[in-house]
Amino acid sequence: MVYQLAQLNIAHLVAPMDSPTLADFVANLDRINALAEGSPGFVWRLQTEDGNATEIDFFGPDYIVNMSVWESHEALHNYVYRSAHTDILRRKKEWFHTMPTAHMVLWWVPEGHQPTLEEAAQKLELLNAKGPSAEAFTFKQAFEPPKQGV
Repeated sequence: MVYQLAQLNIAHLVAPMDSPTLADFVANLDRINALAEGSPGFVWRLQTEDGNATEIDFFGPDYIVNMSVWESHEALHNYVYRSAHTDILRRKKEWFHTMPTAHMVLWWVPEGHQPTLEEAAQKLELLNAKGPSAEAFTFKQAFEPPKQGV
């Protein structure tokens, strides 16, 4: 069986999405989403009919969610830290509150699986409760995919 890397990232907004404070963030959403979709190793991302996931309030009305699947850890890492995405990442303190617990989690899924928000929330809970493991981990402490045929 082939595995792909799923990721969930949530952010606690410092202001409403339609506020002047978040105007630059909102103005860059389509560009950054298109960059992700055009990046090597991109597989899938959670989105509404509007093309993003900012209206999904699964974690609460003041939170936004980003969830995607990638072919490999390297592919996601390159997009997050070695593309124009880093320009947005550098500005996160302007738009989002610092979270007291982990707000991003990675986990392996079978090829073709699109994770649900419920599944992703369980992975984030697991990471916050027990720390990084093969079931839920971070960029800083990553784990290899399950062995083929297991």
